[in-house]
Amino acid sequence: MQRELVGLLINQLTITTMKVALFGNSQKPQIREEIQHLLDYLAEREVEVLLSQELRQELNFRDYASFDSEMAQCPVDSYPVDFALSIGGDGTFLTTASKLVHTNIPILGVNFGHLGFLAEVETKNVDCILEQLLEGRYTIERRALLHISCSEEGHLASTEALNEIAVMKYGLSSAITISAKVNGLDLTRYQADGLMLATPTGSTAYNMSVGGPIMVPQARGIIMTPIASHSLTVRPLVIPDDWKVDLSIKSRTGSYMVSIDGRSQIMSDTTTLHIEKSPLTIKLVQIGDHSFIKSLKDKLLWGN
Repeated sequence: MQRELVGLLINQLTITTMKVALFGNSQKPQIREEIQHLLDYLAEREVEVLLSQELRQELNFRDYASFDSEMAQCPVDSYPVDFALSIGGDGTFLTTASKLVHTNIPILGVNFGHLGFLAEVETKNVDCILEQLLEGRYTIERRALLHISCSEEGHLASTEALNEIAVMKYGLSSAITISAKVNGLDLTRYQADGLMLATPTGSTAYNMSVGGPIMVPQARGIIMTPIASHSLTVRPLVIPDDWKVDLSIKSRTGSYMVSIDGRSQIMSDTTTLHIEKSPLTIKLVQIGDHSFIKSLKDKLLWGN
């Protein structure tokens, strides 16, 4: 969770050979316009651009006269790039992070969403921010991930979470029972609509909306927040991030839902879950006077 100062001086040769991967949702007209602007901007500076699989399928390359479509269609995960740009909101950033989790590629988020705690660069500032990026005036901040596994191998399509892992009731069923152990010791039995385990990064996302505590991203902890608990004595809990959590779930319907950064799937309640800190991290590109405290003031209107 340390901030690494990188590349304050980059020579012209490095700039002209820089490679950037682009992620985003071009179905939204305003995002499509911004993607076109970015492609033109990067092409003028001789930056090579690769597109995510979704963008390769959605974009009509004839719309971009200055763009090398052959380069764009190279697979991102098999071609070395210096940075990834995520164009959209925090949801787009989470999707980008899930695709790049094993690549170690730093990600810069350009915000078209609402709060934008992950995608922090506003579109009005994007040219200035990209100029600083190309000149090497940035820092890298590593963010912790959670890793989830289950007792039935192969049942989870995604195993790393940057924001949160939520275990929830499925459909119109009544509350589920979640028996939780930490480091092998019985903690409690939650009677609730669900239970969320969030990283410090995810503390300002779904966790905050259900009453969980906010943590600075550099903190080392895992937040356990019940969702609509049936007991007023069961409150959110922060545990050290080197503790391991085991969950057993019982439901009247025989199933429950697991949501990993918004990507959901249905599980049988015979399946137990194991959650711990991942050995992997996500690299976030930070430019300018960014700080988490400033984000709280700007986005949550603290101090106003």
